[in-house]
Amino acid sequence: MKPRILAVIGSVRPNSSNQKIVENLEELLHRDFTFSYFNGLTNLPYFSPDQAFENTPEKVISFREEIQYADIVLICTPEYIFSIPGALKNALEWFVATDIFNQKPVALITASASGEKGQEELHLIMKTLGAKFSKESTLLIPGVKGRFNADGQLTDPNTIKALQKLSENIRTLP
Repeated sequence: MKPRILAVIGSVRPNSSNQKIVENLEELLHRDFTFSYFNGLTNLPYFSPDQAFENTPEKVISFREEIQYADIVLICTPEYIFSIPGALKNALEWFVATDIFNQKPVALITASASGEKGQEELHLIMKTLGAKFSKESTLLIPGVKGRFNADGQLTDPNTIKALQKLSENIRTLP
């Protein structure tokens, strides 16, 4: 049975650049991994410490289970105002009182206009949650919109090469 990658896209826009980046990565990895996507960021309630263990909303429990049973979690996110999007941050806050991410292999992509500050924040959050990642399992893609042609196809050779290298590194994670 192939290991399972759960992809979480930080952008809530349909057909976002982040979605396209993950689809390109999935194409590189589909022979070795099963991919699934968590598409419920906007359906999660706001994080409440009072509900972290008791009266936890069903949607949060379901999301936690998806993360728990994934062999690898892939997060691809844009940067909004030098940070990660609020919906993604809220989703990750639901894990702060758990050990679900502890030593969980993760791959982290920040794809945005700049992305440096968003990447720093994502790394800090994932380190706080105990996730297992390294420089080799992360990727920063600045100027992401300019890396696609008018038809939405990834055409930038440097980004294609970086995704190929990341896919090789992901194969060593599980």
